[in-house]
Amino acid sequence: MGTVTIGVSIAVPEPHGSRLQQLRAGFGDAAAHGIPTHVTLLPPTEIDEASLPAVEAHLTEVAAAGRPFPMRLSGTGTFRPLSPVVFVRVVAGAEACTELQQQVRDPAGPVARELQFPYHPHVTVAHGIEEAAMDRAFEELAGYEAEWPCTGFALYEQGADGVWRKLREFTFGGSVVPPQAGRVERGSVPTR
Repeated sequence: MGTVTIGVSIAVPEPHGSRLQQLRAGFGDAAAHGIPTHVTLLPPTEIDEASLPAVEAHLTEVAAAGRPFPMRLSGTGTFRPLSPVVFVRVVAGAEACTELQQQVRDPAGPVARELQFPYHPHVTVAHGIEEAAMDRAFEELAGYEAEWPCTGFALYEQGADGVWRKLREFTFGGSVVPPQAGRVERGSVPTR
């Protein structure tokens, strides 16, 4: 057995996920179709393939202790000039995402690691492309809105082809979705 590259994230559900993925591709981001639209909980992390069962057991425990929470995306932000990224902001659910990612990276767990940058939940819509295209993504998605009840997260593996594939979903242990999390899904991109 060798090593594998894994990641843990909250998927942006349909129709929002596909729409943001299409927009990302339209801005010229070649990686768009290989990366499902998501909010990262554990960035790409190389582990020994034999550790996967321990990682899954750990994530099962994290999910069992979790409860559904409302997620809402609104507007754009950027990490430029530090990192060439434009993103859609997480305006509801950010605190819960922060707590989750800390639990996933627990120092006593199988995927303990330090982050290159402080954790900031977001949905990437442009990464490492021309500045003009980054500016376009920032402007065109400034009015973007979407919301949904977050009921869990998933473990992904990056293939040799660079494509991220879901290995397993983990549903939160809470069976009751808070009323504010049950709002009707909506997502729009302003037209000009």
